[in-house]
Parts: sequence; structure tokens; C-alpha cells
Amino acid sequence: MVHSFKVACEKDNLKQVRSFVETTLNEYPVSDIDKNMMILAVDEVCANLIIHNHKCNPEDFIILNIKFINGSMMFEIIDEGDSFNMLNYEESSLKQIIKDKKKGGLGIMLVKRIMDNIELSSDNSHNVCRLYKRISI
Repeated sequence: MVHSFKVACEKDNLKQVRSFVETTLNEYPVSDIDKNMMILAVDEVCANLIIHNHKCNPEDFIILNIKFINGSMMFEIIDEGDSFNMLNYEESSLKQIIKDKKKGGLGIMLVKRIMDNIELSSDNSHNVCRLYKRISI
């Protein structure tokens, strides 16, 4: 079964994204720690898309699909527009972020550490980010 949610690219809608992910994960035997980590990772990717790619334009949308597949929760995030390859993103060290007093810069690092696998694809009109987290059922 695929759980789908379409949301306008407004920061205020991130609360709905987190709620959708939590409600969906409540249907599976996932620990609270794992659930919160997955919510954090999905929220971070969606926030980056809404804020940076779509500039909080309420006329733009992202689609979030959640599915249990091959022993993993799969979070598929689809949007239109410019693509960003987080896998090629050069992370700053935590020491450097603190030294520079940077606001931000940890989100992609967290996503990469929380999720077991990340797949990215783009065609002329759509970008797809798939995040996978293994769970035991």
C-alpha cells in the first residue's frame, strides 16, 4: 500500500508533512527513536525543497509517497523544478560549522546518516528523491 500526500510549497505546511509521516509510520512496528529520525530526515528534505528550490511558492507542490518495500520504509519525494544532488553535497565538518557560527548546514548530513540508502533521479520535468530506512517486521 502506498500512502500519498501532496503539499503546497509553504513553510507552514512542514508541520503537515511531519504529521503525515508520523501517522503513516504508526501503522508499522517502528521504535519511537527510528520513527523520529525518519520524520526528521523527510522533514529536512521537504524543507530544503520548499525553501530553497521553490522559494516558498504556494503555487508549487511536492508529493510525498510512503511505502514499505523489501524490508525498508521508502519515502519518495517528487517535485518539479531545479534538481539538487544531495549525494554530491560537500559537507562542512561539525567543527567548521561551529567555528563559522553557521546557521544551517547540518540537514543533509543528518539525512545521509539517518537513512540507509538515498536514490536521486531527474528528467525534464520531475525530480525524485527516494529515502530508504530498513525496519524489522
